[in-house]
Amino acid sequence: MKQISAALAAHLQGEVTTLAHCWKVTRRDGVVMGFTDHDVDIIYDAVTYQAQAGFTPTALQTSATLAVDNLDIEGLLDAACIREEDLLAGLYDFAEVDVFLINYTDLTQGRMVLRTGWLGQVSVSQGQFVAELRGLTQRLSQTVGQLYSPTCRAMLGDAACGVNLAGYTHSGQVSAATSRSQFTDSANTQASGYFAYGKVTFTSGANAGLSMEVKQFANGSFTLILPLPHAIAAGDDYTAIAGCDKRFSTCAATFDNAVNFRGEPHVPGLDAMMQTASTRSETD
Repeated sequence: MKQISAALAAHLQGEVTTLAHCWKVTRRDGVVMGFTDHDVDIIYDAVTYQAQAGFTPTALQTSATLAVDNLDIEGLLDAACIREEDLLAGLYDFAEVDVFLINYTDLTQGRMVLRTGWLGQVSVSQGQFVAELRGLTQRLSQTVGQLYSPTCRAMLGDAACGVNLAGYTHSGQVSAATSRSQFTDSANTQASGYFAYGKVTFTSGANAGLSMEVKQFANGSFTLILPLPHAIAAGDDYTAIAGCDKRFSTCAATFDNAVNFRGEPHVPGLDAMMQTASTRSETD
């Protein structure tokens, strides 16, 4: 049951209502933004909810089961509010979102919370964005704990891995770029594949402060998994971290870190575990 004030409950039961939807976005970098479908800005709880960046939510449905309650929010891209390059840069990934109703003629009545969760998939097309809001029960559908796997479950450089990334981080400068996802550093002489599955972070240029995983690396040429939001230009500075494909052989040979390998490369596969005495004798 939703908890609302008696005054707001009485207003909801009236024949005429003056309600506005608001949604507050708290990005992981701490930036807080507010938006409303009202025709003027609303200041509520020290946050300004902007009317110029209105949005259209899909229908809300809540059930007594543990099914994930999702909501899609559609809105227009605005240079002063939500920009396409910021969405593509991942600034809104996993941002915390609160969606609620208020009486815009009497804000002292408080609010009725409609949904609280995190932004999931965000798509951009023709000057419009569609953001998926995942409810709190989304966390219940995620795997808790660790599963056996032939590949390593740790992230390169984290506490479980233990590798000091300082020795595997290299600085460079773009000598040429063919797209927002491909560039070359002619001075980079690392072996082909060295940065594959690694990460590039730009320290200057239009993409300064943004990072992207590396798909391929060969002869000083980087191919990123996804294009960056801004064009890459010659002279842009970057740092690149070596990649790890999470195989035991790579962990031992490239990083000399076999003792911290967080996988089970020698666990028998499903075929071996499903064998019976008769099938073993046939293969022997």
